[in-house]
Amino acid sequence: MVTGLTGFVGSWCVGRFGQTCDLVDDQGWIDMRDASRVTGALHAIRPDAVVHLAAQSSVAASLQNPQETHEINFGGTRNLLNALASSGFRGRMLYVGSADVYGHTRPGDLPVTEQCAVQPLNPYSLSKLQAESLCIETCRDAAFEIVIARPFNHIGPRQGVQFAISDFARQIVACRDGRRPARLAVGNVDITRDFTDVRDIVHSYELLLEAGHNGEVYNVCSGVERSMREVIGILCAVSGVEVALDIDERRLRPAEQQRMCGSYARLASVTGWAPSIPFEQTLRDIVDYWHAKDSS
Repeated sequence: MVTGLTGFVGSWCVGRFGQTCDLVDDQGWIDMRDASRVTGALHAIRPDAVVHLAAQSSVAASLQNPQETHEINFGGTRNLLNALASSGFRGRMLYVGSADVYGHTRPGDLPVTEQCAVQPLNPYSLSKLQAESLCIETCRDAAFEIVIARPFNHIGPRQGVQFAISDFARQIVACRDGRRPARLAVGNVDITRDFTDVRDIVHSYELLLEAGHNGEVYNVCSGVERSMREVIGILCAVSGVEVALDIDERRLRPAEQQRMCGSYARLASVTGWAPSIPFEQTLRDIVDYWHAKDSS
């Protein structure tokens, strides 16, 4: 069972995990905040393994509504864990957290390992850390195992425009196709992030379900630090267009981490995983996705 199966990452789980279902009942999709429906569905589905993706995943949205973010990300995870316990689940659950929990990280601490301090900077990362802590506490005494993934920024086709790379790609395609002036609305393009193709990310989740250790946390990342300016340059190159950058104050975040890069050494040591899709190919696939979607 993959919660959030219809979301960006969930959509790529279809096919990767074989027979897959979401958290649904005879009324349709279930809100993770509805404890009784979550419990009822788990008792009916009785999955062999669980990947918990369902979340409010936007930092911007979490700043606008911290309480809702907490209720979905922490409260929803609590409801799921309680339902798994009461249904007699004996398998393994993968909790998909976020590397955003590391927060303020000094340049000297890069690349970030799982031993680095966690210092959430926003309601989203705080809610993910709280849910992660609940998973670690639960798996000590539960009859089932929980493995925790901390993915860094993941990108790819189908991602919504509330995320920067997808938004930039869509704007650039519109510039190339003559549907808007050759100008790109951006935030801080000099921050750096660690980007991984969503298809590589989902492969890591499959391997962690098979080989991850109970209660252990694993970074999922590329190990490569790239600035947003560099990414925009590659997007323009694969699109064959040049654009000017316009700073949009609404896209600037308070207390934003300036640099980020992770280490996937622990994940590799346990599963043998490493990213396999070239970065330029990922960006080309995103550009092609938006061209096909917006021209149809």
